[in-house]
Amino acid sequence: MQTHIPSPIDSPLTETTFFILLSLAQKPKHGYLIMKDVQELSDERITLSTGTLYSALKRLLKQEWIERIDEDNAEETRRQRKAYCLSPTGKNILNFEISRLEKLLKAVQSRPLTKGIGQ
Repeated sequence: MQTHIPSPIDSPLTETTFFILLSLAQKPKHGYLIMKDVQELSDERITLSTGTLYSALKRLLKQEWIERIDEDNAEETRRQRKAYCLSPTGKNILNFEISRLEKLLKAVQSRPLTKGIGQ
């Protein structure tokens, strides 16, 4: 019997939240790069508007899943852009969600499936 690991979150992440956190897993990014990365990671299924992205980032900052950092762009624009990175809590949340998804996939792979189930 496997031990149940308590969830750091109450329910599964939305796809948008999952892909934003996944986008920030490798390195900090500013908003435009997050939007492009989410679109690519989701195989073009998710196209974030600026408003949707910044609402999500505001919520993730409030939840302390991400942190805002200043990205020095002195060479290009002589000003700093806001970039975002995963917080330690955000890393834990993302790792938990990845583990949850892997368990779901393992369950699917353990069953022989027939195309057209329920037809």
